Amino acid sequence: MALRQCAIYGKGGIGKSTTTQNLVAGLAEAGKKVMIVGCDPKADSTRLILHSKAQNSVMELAAEAGSVEDLELEDVLSTGYAGIKCVESGGPEPGVGCAGRGVITAINFLEEEGAYEEDLDFVFYDVLGDVVCGGFAMPIRENKAQEIYIVVSGEMMAMYAANNISKGIVKYASSGGVRLAGLICNSRNTDREDELIEALAAKLGTQMIHFVPRDNVVQHAEIRRMTVIEYDPTAKQADVYRTLAQKIIDNKKFVIPTPCSMDELEELLTEFGILDPDDESIVGKTAAEAAVA
Repeated sequence: MALRQCAIYGKGGIGKSTTTQNLVAGLAEAGKKVMIVGCDPKADSTRLILHSKAQNSVMELAAEAGSVEDLELEDVLSTGYAGIKCVESGGPEPGVGCAGRGVITAINFLEEEGAYEEDLDFVFYDVLGDVVCGGFAMPIRENKAQEIYIVVSGEMMAMYAANNISKGIVKYASSGGVRLAGLICNSRNTDREDELIEALAAKLGTQMIHFVPRDNVVQHAEIRRMTVIEYDPTAKQADVYRTLAQKIIDNKKFVIPTPCSMDELEELLTEFGILDPDDESIVGKTAAEAAVA
């Protein structure tokens, strides 16, 4: 099969790195050859695959060597669980320089060194937060990743971020082949969450490709720096990630999204009984004050 390049975006803290690594473990178990490119200065996109606190990043290694030109591919590329290839872009020290430069440097280096010419089926870019500007937009700019998956939940700000990312995809879709491939709902156990994200997906012209329920086994595996599939292959949650992996293998629904306005988003939340726009009396009122009222 031709190499498929996918990027995972979503609100900060939504569980992108955890979802990506568990999903990739499912792809590897299904016999796919995969590489993860961590696009986050924290360099935590590969820790569950490599069983390590943090992989040495391209930017760190380049600083030690003198420049990125002094590095070899084997310096930055590590192999972890089930043969998954791992690279972390890294970035400057906090407060110094633009972290997006690390993403640009790392991806250019991987291309120049032939990392994508190996027998790969998938490359996954795990991208910081919901940033679609500068270096963090590189996976969707210049035709790096053709498939964008957005990790979302039923929380309003997660949905707002998904809508913003969709706007970024529209901007870059006109000049290349980048498309929205689906929403992955990483559940926060909010009210009617699966129905709400299905409705959001319909508004955006895409699909909720899978609903990932909350399960403490994910945290148990993470403490051991492992994916669920490796930690407990018999767990129900391991099957959840296997199903997600298979859905991505089979996915052919790649669209230019149709983002909503803020009013439309609020209307959606109102429709599902999560927001009552007419009840101004609740604005700025604490739980204790509401109980008295």
